[in-house]
Amino acid sequence: QLHSDQDKGDGSLKYILSGDGAGTLFIIDEKTGDIHATRRIDREEKAFYTLRAQAINRRTLRPVEPESEFVIKIHDINDNEPTFPEEIYTASVPEMSVVGTSVVQVTATDADDPSYGNSARVIYSILQGQPYFSVEPETGIIRTALPNMNRENREQYQVVIQAKDMGGQMGGLSGTTTVNITLTDVNDNPPRFPQSTIHLRIPESSPVGTAIGSVKATDADTGKNAEVEYRIIDGDGTDMFDIVTQKDTQEGIITVRKPLDYETRRLYTLKVEAENTHVDPRFYYLGPFKDTTIVKISVEDVDEPPVFSRSSYLFEVHEDIELGTIIGTVMARDPDSASSPIRFSLDRHTDLDRIFNIHSGNGSIYTSKPLDREISQWHNLSVIAAEINNPKDTTRVPVYVRILDVNDNAPQFAVFYDTFVCENARAGQLIQTISAVDKDDPLGGQKFFFSLAAVNPNFTVQDNEDNTARILTRRNGFSRHEISTYLLPVVISDNDYPIQSSTGTLTIRVCACDSRGNMQSCSAEALLLPAGLSTGALVAILLCIIILLVIVVLFAALKRQRKKEPLILSKEDIRDNIVSYNDEGGGEEDTQAFDIGTLRNPAAIEDKKLRRDIIPEALFVPRRTPSAPDNTDVRDFINQRLKEHDTDPSAPPYDSLATYAYEGNDSIAESLSSLESGTTEGDQNYDYLREWGPRFNKLAEMYGGGESDKDTS
Repeated sequence: QLHSDQDKGDGSLKYILSGDGAGTLFIIDEKTGDIHATRRIDREEKAFYTLRAQAINRRTLRPVEPESEFVIKIHDINDNEPTFPEEIYTASVPEMSVVGTSVVQVTATDADDPSYGNSARVIYSILQGQPYFSVEPETGIIRTALPNMNRENREQYQVVIQAKDMGGQMGGLSGTTTVNITLTDVNDNPPRFPQSTIHLRIPESSPVGTAIGSVKATDADTGKNAEVEYRIIDGDGTDMFDIVTQKDTQEGIITVRKPLDYETRRLYTLKVEAENTHVDPRFYYLGPFKDTTIVKISVEDVDEPPVFSRSSYLFEVHEDIELGTIIGTVMARDPDSASSPIRFSLDRHTDLDRIFNIHSGNGSIYTSKPLDREISQWHNLSVIAAEINNPKDTTRVPVYVRILDVNDNAPQFAVFYDTFVCENARAGQLIQTISAVDKDDPLGGQKFFFSLAAVNPNFTVQDNEDNTARILTRRNGFSRHEISTYLLPVVISDNDYPIQSSTGTLTIRVCACDSRGNMQSCSAEALLLPAGLSTGALVAILLCIIILLVIVVLFAALKRQRKKEPLILSKEDIRDNIVSYNDEGGGEEDTQAFDIGTLRNPAAIEDKKLRRDIIPEALFVPRRTPSAPDNTDVRDFINQRLKEHDTDPSAPPYDSLATYAYEGNDSIAESLSSLESGTTEGDQNYDYLREWGPRFNKLAEMYGGGESDKDTS
């Protein structure tokens, strides 16, 4: 309540209120000055309010006293329960942890005033999760309460924690939360094989690396704590088998290390050990963390293919051996206890020329064709061995045949020699150095000897003893007029056994040379040319002659072009215009395409005669018109023009025959010449040209459109 000393109780004063919540949360009685709250006040929203009050004259509204300020402080009561920030917590703790191991801490908050009483003092307790876990009342830390909790027995726990204010006393408010606790794994369990003895089987034909089977030791732990490494620690098959650890399945895969043989050994025994790779030293007392088992492997018998005595064979033979000679023998046996007989054969894909053959019973390889080292020095064969009782079961072995050299080829000139000797050569002059080649390959290397087949008065051979020889002249001067070519036989022999030799003939031409010995000409006809005329001069003269001939031909062609007259000077030319249809005839053998005699002798025409070279397109009856009288002027005009073209060499065309003829009387086509068009009265009708077929379409277009042209004009 507010009261002014100036208030006499007569109602002349008025109290007014301003500040935080004035008029909404707090109101004042303007007559008495009593302050009231309009609704319930929550300290957690605002702990105090600052207000200003003043007394004024009700009539003049003037203050009678200065404005006064006062603070309304809200006292707290326990009206808020403790709350946790999370409804559910998740935590973990290693299994086998000691008692009191911290798991997780939970904290609750209370909105009440911690400085006023115990409204905000929180105490923690456990409602669910005993006797495995406990909680510290003041801090909310959850700890393990039992020793050696085993994950393999129970992995998940749910703990309910309560937070209560008023120091946990009666009447305090409380809140709860749930904590899900998981026991994490530690390596506290060793691996264990489910069986003490394991039996496996494998065929003896299994190749190296074949997986026989697997063994697996179980471990109650998980993750890396359950990882196991397998090894063979003992047994009579340690050198025959291997074991590999499969990381994803944690199995031990037993594989073949060496080839197996049922006839040699049928049963192997292995001692396999499985051991954890990650061992925790804190749990050594629970060990040892490994286990062993016995693996017995039985080898099963199969029908094996033959086995050769060697993995490959190499035979060497001279190339001059006789046909049918045995070059070597391959041997194979049946490894099975039945010991079936073996049949041998050659793979003909490796001996396409069938040079070799093999005895099917004993494996002896012999020649069936002559050998030649110079053609092929090596032969790579493949021999097949198969059991007679089971031909499908085969084995192959490579056989390498090396052909040894025999001196059976004579040496020859290394290249073709183009040899010449100068006319002015002197005795002892070198004209050629020769060498030789031999297809044979002796062990000591090639050695050739050169000599003449007979004594030659003109040339001699000098052996350089390095597989080359020099050809020298034996006299001075040679003449092309006497002998233009010499043939010199040279004998080439080797030094191997038996000695082989051949005779090669050198062709030596006699040539004219300059003072330095350079060849100029070797032809005897070259002497007939003038002494001072060289080859270059002859070429220049020929070029000049060719150029002059080209100029003369061009000049004549230009002159001839100037004299040529055009066939048609203009459209108004009085002569007949020639219309080209580009219709090629049948040549000289075409006797039915067109008969020129028809125009010369119309009376001889055959009625309805059809061409034999084409299929008739339409049958029509030729339209006959009254014959016109013979025109002498036209006949004279044609004869005159024919005579002019026969006598004028420049009249075009130069490569064709111009024929002029008068059709005479009774032409079935009448006359199409414009010379007589002026004598007829009226216009002529050429519509019948369209009935004559496609070969007269052009004429029909030219003459048949007269009416339309006249109408349009």
